[in-house]
Order: sequence, then C-alpha cells, then structure tokens
Amino acid sequence: MSIQPLAAHADWSVDPRKRWMTLATPTPSGWMVAAPEPVGPVETLFIRLTSRANGAPVALGVDFPLGLPRAYAANHAATHANFPDFLRALHGTTEFFTVCTETHEISPTRPFYPAHSRAGVTRAELVNSLGLPSPAALYRACDRATESRPAGAPLFWTLGPNQTGKAAISAWRDLLSPALNTKSPPLLWPFDGRLSDLLHPGRIAIAETYPAEALRLLGLKLPGSKRRQSDRAALSPTLHAAMADLPAQPTQDLATAIANGFGADAAGEDRFDSLLGLLNVLLVLEGKRPDVAPDDPILTTWEGWVLGQTDQPL
Repeated sequence: MSIQPLAAHADWSVDPRKRWMTLATPTPSGWMVAAPEPVGPVETLFIRLTSRANGAPVALGVDFPLGLPRAYAANHAATHANFPDFLRALHGTTEFFTVCTETHEISPTRPFYPAHSRAGVTRAELVNSLGLPSPAALYRACDRATESRPAGAPLFWTLGPNQTGKAAISAWRDLLSPALNTKSPPLLWPFDGRLSDLLHPGRIAIAETYPAEALRLLGLKLPGSKRRQSDRAALSPTLHAAMADLPAQPTQDLATAIANGFGADAAGEDRFDSLLGLLNVLLVLEGKRPDVAPDDPILTTWEGWVLGQTDQPL
C-alpha cells in the first residue's frame, strides 16, 4: 500500500460506556499504539477517524458481526446483491431491528430473539420460526468452533453474556446502515475485496475481528479470565513481547494501562479487547496474517469472515 493507514479497533457494546477503541499511527519503524479511548458519539465516529488520519486510509476492526448466516441469506439473494447492499436497504427501517418477545413475532424480516429471558426459551424456537434446517444454520462459518477456540454466539440470538445480537443491532442500525447511504461510504471486508485493496486515501475500510481469535493469532494465552483485572495484568510481559514482534510501540499511557490490567472498572475488559483487536488488525497490515477470506463465494458476498483467521470450522 502506498500510504500507510491509521489503524483502529472498536470494541462494541449496546452500552456506550463500554464502547472503547484503540488507535495506532504508522512510524518509520512500525506503529505507535495509544491507550484505549471511548468510541464517543456514533454519528460522528467515521468523521473523527478520517480527520485523525489526515487524508490517509483508515483500517478499522470491529468486534460485532459483519455478515449473515448463509441459510438465512438465501432468502435475500434475489433482492440484494450482497451483505453491504442488504445493510444499505435497512436504513430508516425499524422492524428488522426490533427484538422479538414471542415466537409468533419471529420472521425473516424480524429475526432477532428473545427480548427477555423466560422459562423454556430455546434456540430451537428461533430455528423453527425462521424456517432454518437445523440449529447449526443459525451460525455463520466463522462463528463455529475451530480446533483452537470455542464457538462464538449465533447472530440472531440476543440472550446471555456472550451474545452478539444486540451489539449487531446497535452497530448496523446506528453506525453502518446510515454510513452506507452517504456519498463516501465505508468499505466492508471481505465483501468489497481484500483489505489491502480497500485502503484508499480518505476512506474507511472495516473488518470483523473476534477477541478469542485475536488472542490465538497473537500467540497469547490468558492466565484466567479477561474479566479479572489481575489476570489481564498478568499477561503484560507476553503482551509487550507480541507488540514488539509486530513491531508496535505503546505510548506511556498504554504501557501504564497494560501494567494495571486496564483498570478495575467493568470497562476494563473492553479496553483490553480493543487493544487485542487493534493488534489483530496490525498483524494483517504487516502481512503476518492473510487479508483475504477463504475461497468461498458465500463468505465474500453474504457470510463474512474474521480478519486473519485461517482455521476452518469443525
């Protein structure tokens, strides 16, 4: 790439207080990585990132889903060219993003479920109501378990601590769908091409990451839970070593945050994840991981993929 991009990663949440991003600027010897900062107002995020890039491209990683399960996407292939086209058409609509409370409300135009926890609620209800062939059809290929990490959560399920459905609703409705309808829309990997080909001056290229996959790609093993400050702090030596291999240098503020386990508050794990995601992006920009998805046209039109992942689902 002729112009080095501003690299960024946003750890997303329904709660704005738990949305954090980490940025890295190119230097003659590698990257300078700043301490995590709040994502801030969603409606101005892309404007602020392009401004900070000073005309350079922006390579933005995000940890919310980009893509649809292929069995569900088959219902839309006749009316939309691909996932970005599908998202673009959702701008200004509300039905798709309204989480269903009862099973009779579930449909292909309103697929997120359930709005609340209650006795007897199961994913089988979602499978049956969407007319999918099996519970496995709720998952995209990149959501499924690999030999080195467990499965992620299915897109349309909105219950439990590991669910990603509500984050997808928030990000698609408030961030991506409006932006895709502007004169200079963001480019979405892998739907619009390989990442290196999407890094145009003044534009934003967005790719999906997965924190558990980022840990593996960086060769890191967390000694415990990322929800515990002490366990995050214990990773400090190997995290610094992984950054040096990129090469990426932390600012003093970031070095302090790493040593402190990213703080004792509930957002500590989000700040930690935002750094992992940023380093995942840098691995790809440095050519240490591939910037293309596996050779499957469904992945590059509808399902999407996790940036840098090479392990196939079991």
